[in-house]
Amino acid sequence: MTTTRRQFVQALGASAALGAFHPFAAHAQVEQVKVYFGFPAGSSGDTVARRVAEKWGGTAFSKNAGVVENKPGAGGRIALETLKAAPADGSVLALAQVSALANYPHIYSKMNYTDKDFAPVSIAAVMHHGLAVGPMVPASVKTVKDFLAWAKANPKDASYGSPGAGSTPHFLGALLGINSGVDLRHVPYRGSIPGVTDVVGGQVAAMVTPHGDFIANYKAGKLRILATSGPKRSIYVPDVPTFAEQGFPELTTEEWFGFYAPAATPKPVIAAANAAINAALKEKSVIDSLAIVGLMPHGSTPEEQARWQKAEYDSWGPLIKKIGFTAES
Repeated sequence: MTTTRRQFVQALGASAALGAFHPFAAHAQVEQVKVYFGFPAGSSGDTVARRVAEKWGGTAFSKNAGVVENKPGAGGRIALETLKAAPADGSVLALAQVSALANYPHIYSKMNYTDKDFAPVSIAAVMHHGLAVGPMVPASVKTVKDFLAWAKANPKDASYGSPGAGSTPHFLGALLGINSGVDLRHVPYRGSIPGVTDVVGGQVAAMVTPHGDFIANYKAGKLRILATSGPKRSIYVPDVPTFAEQGFPELTTEEWFGFYAPAATPKPVIAAANAAINAALKEKSVIDSLAIVGLMPHGSTPEEQARWQKAEYDSWGPLIKKIGFTAES
C-alpha cells in the first residue's frame, strides 16, 4: 500500500506540474476578438476571416464569436499597420496574405511595419491564383498562349488587373509578360471584386487573382479561366489546366492567408488562438464555405507558419528583382 500511495502522490504532483505549464493556464479568455482584414468584404480572404472568427465563441480563446473589420487599401498594409498598434492581449488579430510580409519588404524601402512586429498564429487557407478573360477578349482565346497572341496583336487592349500593386497576382502577370516578351499593362485594383466586375463588364481584358473569386462568374459563363497557378489542377475547376501544363512552370505558386497577432502577445494567448483557429478549420460548415470561394483550409502551428513565410520571402526576392518593381515604379 505504501508504494501505491507514493505513486498516487507522485501522480498528483506530476498532474499539478503539467497544469502549471499548460499553454492556456495563464490565459484570460477574451471577451470578443476583432479581426482586421486588408481587402473589401466579399472577397475570398474575407470569407476565411468571417467563417473562422464566427466559430470562436465559447472556446478557451474567446467568450463570443469574433468580428471582422475590413481595412482595404495599400495591398493589405493598412490592416497590418493597424494591428501593429493594437493591444497585445488577444483581443485583436489580423488575417493577411503572406505576400504582405514576404513580398513587400523586397518592394518598399520604407514600410510602417516589419515581420518583427507580428507573431504568427496559424495558417488558415491555401489558394491558387488564376488568369481569366472576359468579353473584351474573343471567344476563340482558350489558352494562355492564345491570350498572349491576342495581346500581342492588340497592344492597346492588352491589360490585366490584379487586387493590388505589389501583390502576388500582379507579379504573376508581370512574369508572364516578361517571359513571353509580350507587353501586358497592369491595372491595379483595391481588391479582387472590383477587378473581376470590370473583366465581366468588358472594361479590362483579363484579371489575375485568387481563382476562387472567378468561380461564380466562371460557372455562369461570364468569364473564362485560362489557367491556375498551383502545382496541380484546382479541385474546384479541374477542367482548367495549370500554367505549368501550358508551358509556364515559373508561374507555379500557392499563396496563403494566415492569422497574426501583435508581436508582444503572450504565448499562452497565441496557443489559445491557434487552437480555436485550427478547430474552426476542421468544421464542415467552414470547409464548405471556403470551397465556394476556391480556398483549401490549412491549419498549422505558429512555427510552421513562420517557416512558410520565410520560404516565400526567399523565393520571391530574386523574382521581384527580375520584374524590377518598386514602390516608385
